Amino acid sequence: MGSTWAWRKSSASGGANDDCVEIAWTGETVLIRDSARPRGAVLAVDPAAWTAFVSWGPVHPVAVAAEPDVLRMLGA
Repeated sequence: MGSTWAWRKSSASGGANDDCVEIAWTGETVLIRDSARPRGAVLAVDPAAWTAFVSWGPVHPVAVAAEPDVLRMLGA
C-alpha cells in the first residue's frame, strides 16, 4: 500500500522534528501513516472523519499541522 499512493508530509515537519505523519488520498479514503515507518501500519479513515479532524485543528493546536491542500483535495 505504501508505494501505490502519493503520500504527503505535513508542511509543519522538517528540521529537527522528524515526528510526523503522512497522508494519502485514494479517491475514497484518507490514509495516514508514520513518516518514519513508511512500510508500517496505515490508518484508513473516511473523508468525513478526516475533515472533522482537520477542522478541529484551528481550535486545538495539536492538529494545526494538517495540510490545507488535503482539504482542497477532499472538496472541504
